[in-house]
Amino acid sequence: MNAPLPRTFDPTAVGPLQNCRVLDLSRLVSGGHCGMVLADLGADVVKVERPDGGDELRGGRIAGVAAFWTVYNRNKRSISLNLKSEEGRQLLLSLVRDADALLENFRPGTLERLGLGPDVLLEANPRLVITRISGWGQTGPYSQMPGFGTLAEAVSGFMYRNGFADRPPAPPPTALADMVAGLYAATATVAAVLHAREGGAGQTVDVSLFEPLASIMGPDALLDQLGHLPTRGEGTRASSVKGVFQTADDKWLALSAGAERIVKSLFAAIGESEALDDPRFSEYQSRLDHRSEINAIIGRWVEARTSAEVMGTLRAQGVTIAPVLSMGEAREDPHFIAREVYVDVPGREGEPETVAMHNVVPRMSGTPSGLRRPAPLLGEHNAAVLAELGFSEEDLHELVKRGVIGEAPAEVGHA
Repeated sequence: MNAPLPRTFDPTAVGPLQNCRVLDLSRLVSGGHCGMVLADLGADVVKVERPDGGDELRGGRIAGVAAFWTVYNRNKRSISLNLKSEEGRQLLLSLVRDADALLENFRPGTLERLGLGPDVLLEANPRLVITRISGWGQTGPYSQMPGFGTLAEAVSGFMYRNGFADRPPAPPPTALADMVAGLYAATATVAAVLHAREGGAGQTVDVSLFEPLASIMGPDALLDQLGHLPTRGEGTRASSVKGVFQTADDKWLALSAGAERIVKSLFAAIGESEALDDPRFSEYQSRLDHRSEINAIIGRWVEARTSAEVMGTLRAQGVTIAPVLSMGEAREDPHFIAREVYVDVPGREGEPETVAMHNVVPRMSGTPSGLRRPAPLLGEHNAAVLAELGFSEEDLHELVKRGVIGEAPAEVGHA
């Protein structure tokens, strides 16, 4: 059985954002993903967590492992800082002076109530980028409502179209809204940092959970205006011939003929070229309107053959088709292994000996970055980060006594 080879963490790996410092006050998935993208690209992302438990993802354990925390917070450092104390706020402002960006995903107004609103932060560092992720955005009638990804998926149009026509709207199988918002937030953060480094001023970046997801719905607003929005279960209209088909050996194959020449090659390969003379199937629009009938023709041909036979025949004719893989199957697929899509890295105390996770994407030839360190223990880097501000070990003990920072963790095995 093929399996990903174990990989060790490489603290010397260099990414394109190597000299970028991000203070990450966020929690949960949206902020975690944004910070992970920046950290994977080489930024020094310092998690600023409350001493009494830290990021809520730390507590979400499955089979004893905080899986979401472990993946979304790799390549980051952690300090435990009480921002409700005046000393804690002043320490944060000291860190802000040398930072490129600050990330937060509190409900709008929380940062201001802590005495750390954008006016205060930009006074400390006029070139700072303040990226703010929230459920509904910083403005508008819903801005003060609590919001999680499921709600964003519901209102964005995604959930309305996801699933099957004879069943209720279905949420995605992943934290989709959070991850898309995190990715948009990371992209905007890099753009704003570049602007500041070119002499521009710092600024706030306002990212809601629902708007990025609405944007990836593509032309749906226009299709709705035209009266041709696909129904639930119909899928995208970017390809006139597409579907998922079951083979004779109970495998599932996904097919998408996104170009006219592929449509013709497909129907020639299955011996149904004449079908394209039927007015229902002869043009792009008509095929969209009769997708179920056209898929029935393809399905009858597929179900009489094994997965290997179908893929062999259709790929030989240039038809775009691939197997539907489970995660276990993907991790053992030779192409995935060759590309090191998933890697097994050393686990920490309480985790398996090795921990599987996706590798850094995308791939850069000159500054490829990499997995530099595991997700940090709470306050693991208190000493290292505060030493940069001139604090001694004795100073740290005093800060712990006064409740400004948390106790250093017992296990500290990574830089």
